[in-house]
Amino acid sequence: MPRHLGRRAFGVVTVLGLVLGYGALLRPPATPAAPAEIAQVPAVAVPAPSAVWPAPVPDLPAVLPASVPVRVQIPAISVDSVLMDLGLLPDGTLEVPSTAFPAGWYTGAPTPGERGPAVIAGHVDLDRVPGVFHDLAALQPGDLVVVDRQDGGQATFVVDAVGSYPKDMFPTAAVYGDTAGPQLRLITCGGEFDSSVGHYEDNVVVFASLVLGGSEG
Repeated sequence: MPRHLGRRAFGVVTVLGLVLGYGALLRPPATPAAPAEIAQVPAVAVPAPSAVWPAPVPDLPAVLPASVPVRVQIPAISVDSVLMDLGLLPDGTLEVPSTAFPAGWYTGAPTPGERGPAVIAGHVDLDRVPGVFHDLAALQPGDLVVVDRQDGGQATFVVDAVGSYPKDMFPTAAVYGDTAGPQLRLITCGGEFDSSVGHYEDNVVVFASLVLGGSEG
């Protein structure tokens, strides 16, 4: 199974929804799935793809070689977390961290800094304990996300947009579809918690683009 989910065709991908804390995030038929439950916040319009992915410009940072991410820092919301690997569950959906901390990197996607969308997921809360991405929905365009890589380098991303979507309207193509340059997606749950089913109703997604990258490997 190819590791670079972002390089596959996503027209066939469907979403189960992220409920970080209960089950897998999303399920792409015959391909790796993304995290299961992630925070949901009332539906908030997100910029169109053209606004999320600006046209390539000559001074874009170079694509980095593959290197496993080991840590993520988001200064604007005081996040500093090591990263665990997130694979697939037997039903083809993406597993989620078993605890409120740390966040996890989806190993079926590109590594942060490679061409395509890297994906990092974390809980908004779990068993009434605030999760690593508890304040993810508060991020604003222009905020920075720094990912430490196993090769000793860093990949720094700038937030382009933050969106909140009902789980049955998860923007699969925008999140996992191929991109011209290195991108990052941060996912969690938000919005109202539905006690009848035990999870949040929406998904919060942060779209970010690489602005600086370096490798010591």
